[in-house]
Amino acid sequence: MSIRVLCINVGSSSIKFALYQHAELLFHGKIQNLNQESASFFFQKKGEKPHIVDTISVTNYETAASFFLDWLESQKVLCSETIIGHRIVHGMSHRTPQRIDTSLLQELHALKPYAPDHLPQELKLIEAFLHQSPHLDQYACFDTSFHQTMPQVAKLLPLPRHYLNKGLERYGFHGLSYEYLMEELSQKKGSQGRVILAHLGNGASLAAVHHGKSIDTSMGFTPTSGLVMGSRSGDLDPGIARYLEQTEQMTTDAFFKMVNKQSGLLGISETSSNMSELLALEKKDIRAAQAVEFFCYQTKKWIGAYTAALGGLDTLVFSGGIGENAPVIRERICRGLEFLGLHLNKEANQTTGSLVSSQDSRIAVHMIPTNEELMIARSVYRIFHL
Repeated sequence: MSIRVLCINVGSSSIKFALYQHAELLFHGKIQNLNQESASFFFQKKGEKPHIVDTISVTNYETAASFFLDWLESQKVLCSETIIGHRIVHGMSHRTPQRIDTSLLQELHALKPYAPDHLPQELKLIEAFLHQSPHLDQYACFDTSFHQTMPQVAKLLPLPRHYLNKGLERYGFHGLSYEYLMEELSQKKGSQGRVILAHLGNGASLAAVHHGKSIDTSMGFTPTSGLVMGSRSGDLDPGIARYLEQTEQMTTDAFFKMVNKQSGLLGISETSSNMSELLALEKKDIRAAQAVEFFCYQTKKWIGAYTAALGGLDTLVFSGGIGENAPVIRERICRGLEFLGLHLNKEANQTTGSLVSSQDSRIAVHMIPTNEELMIARSVYRIFHL
C-alpha cells in the first residue's frame, strides 16, 4: 500500500509537520512565532533546497490552520492515501494511538484544563482537518502513553485522596521523544538495562527507564513541573503562590503565566530562554552564568535521584535542542558524576557522534537526536501492520 502519514506536532507557538511514506521523509516544515506580530513558514521537500517565508499573515492558531490546510491542498497532500497523525500532549490512561472520532474529541475537550497551553491549539487543528477534509482518518498519538508503566508510587501526588479519583496524579510528558530514543537505543543494545533519558530543550525533562519501561519522569501533572526549563519554572514551593497573592495580589492566571512564560532560564537571566544565547553571555553577565549553572546543577540532581530509583545506571542519553547541540552543557552536567563510573570522552563529546563516553566509562553516554514526527509515523503504520 502507498499510505502516507502526515505528522502534526503542535507547540505553544508553532506547528511542526512532516510527511512520511514508511521510513522515507517526503517533506517537513514548521510555522513558527505564532501569537506574535508576524509568523514565519519553512518547508523542505526531499532533494530540494529549503523554502523560507519570513512573514506570513498568520496571527493565531485559527488563521495558521487555514493557511496550513490551504498549503497542503496546493501540494495535493490531502488525498485518500494520507493518514494524519497528531502529537497530543495529554491522553490520561491511553496506552496506544487512537483513531479520532466524536467520542475521543469530547474526551480531549474535557481534558483542556489539564494542558491549557497545548490541547486547545491541538484540537483546533484537528477540527480544521475534520471540517476541510472529513474523508481523512486522523489518529492521536499521546505524549503521556510512554509513562503509563510507572508504578503507583511514582504516579501519586501527596494531596487528599479524593483528588486522585478526579485525575490528579503524575502523568509525565515527552513520551513520543522517549519512545523514539528507546527504539534508537535498542539498535545500540543499550535499552534493556537501567537508562536515564534526558530530553533537554526549551521544554526539558528526564525519564528513568528500567528494562524498556518508564518507572519515573520529572514532569508530573503538567509540563510545567520537574526540571527548570526555558521559560517554565519546574518544581516550586507551592507556598510561593500564596505569598505572591498576599503581597502582590497576584491572581491564579497571572501566576500561571509567570511560571510558564516568564520563569526558568529567562526568569533567572532576565535576558533569554535560549541556552546558546546564555552561553554566549555568561562570561560578561553573571545572571546568564547563574542560569546556565542552575540548569546543569538541577539536571545533575535529577540524574542522581533516578540513578537511586533505578538501583544503578547503565546508560545515559542526551537529546532535545540543548542535549543535542550544547556539548559544554553535557560536559558540565556529567562533571562530578565520576563516582558513578561515568567518564566522558572530551573529543567525542565535541563531535556529532552518538557515543560520547570514554572506553573506561562504566556508564555508556549517548547523544541521540530525537524525532517525534518520525515516531508518530511509526506509531500510525504499526496500527495498520505496515
